[in-house]
Amino acid sequence: MSADTPKRKNLGRGLSALFGEQQGSATPANMGSSSAYDAPIAVASTRLPVDLLRPSPLQPRRRFEQSALNELSASIAEKGILQPLLVRADPQKPGHYEIVAGERRWRASQQAKVHDVPVHVAELSDSEVLEVALIENLQRQDLSPVEEARGYRALLDDFEHTQEQVAGVVGKSRAHVANSIRLLSLPESVLSLLDMGEITVGQARPLIGLDSAADLASKIVKGGLSARQAERMARGFRNIKRPTRRAKDPDIAALEENLEQTTGYSVKIGFDGKGGSVSIAYATLEQLDDIVNRLSGGGRSKFQIDSPDQVNDGSL
Repeated sequence: MSADTPKRKNLGRGLSALFGEQQGSATPANMGSSSAYDAPIAVASTRLPVDLLRPSPLQPRRRFEQSALNELSASIAEKGILQPLLVRADPQKPGHYEIVAGERRWRASQQAKVHDVPVHVAELSDSEVLEVALIENLQRQDLSPVEEARGYRALLDDFEHTQEQVAGVVGKSRAHVANSIRLLSLPESVLSLLDMGEITVGQARPLIGLDSAADLASKIVKGGLSARQAERMARGFRNIKRPTRRAKDPDIAALEENLEQTTGYSVKIGFDGKGGSVSIAYATLEQLDDIVNRLSGGGRSKFQIDSPDQVNDGSL
């Protein structure tokens, strides 16, 4: 987000009004004065021809299931569009509009031979369009696991939300957000299988951190393995790769798991019988800053990091 763009806190809490989640459409008045926004958003309600609308290039969703579009198209043909689309003036084409939320309804309307659709026209910057689109899609819970994870990551990295804030906005637990983001450490080939529904989250999660994750994912697909079978296979592979490693003390392992659930980051505890160390892995400086804030109770007084040059590697 650019420095000259004012950041709205808790943006997602106002989406129910902005998107007209209730059975009746939200009015311009209540949409423009949502208490969830630091500043009001100017909104106008009208109807627009479908050929004046285009999908936003900032839309995080890339895949639309045809069967779901067919069902929605049939519903629109019978009952019309009950929930207006959210649009903004197209910055590239005067007189046209860019869809911020509601691309599925727009596609289904064209399929149903509907020529114009109800819309709410809002004044939104590029960064606000992306944030609204991410949160709207995440709240509707119909993204693929990979799209969902990338949505969470974008909200954390691009909009400086914490995991707690993201969880609160989309109605998920912080642990769910953290575990979802961990999926992005898998190879792209595995993420592609997950995105296409060839494997499930339960089958993919045991592969996190394995060098042979791509090969094991192929075996899961070819063998039709269940999530539990995939977990056993991954566990067996880890045991083969590290035959001489001493089994970790169950109390230490439990502490690691508890810290991971609490922080949302990968935690390793080293203990030699007398003392040891705690390592928290991170991938970006934004994540490091989040960890520092957690350790210092929200402040920076104890753990001040002035530049990336002070960071030696990806762990604390």
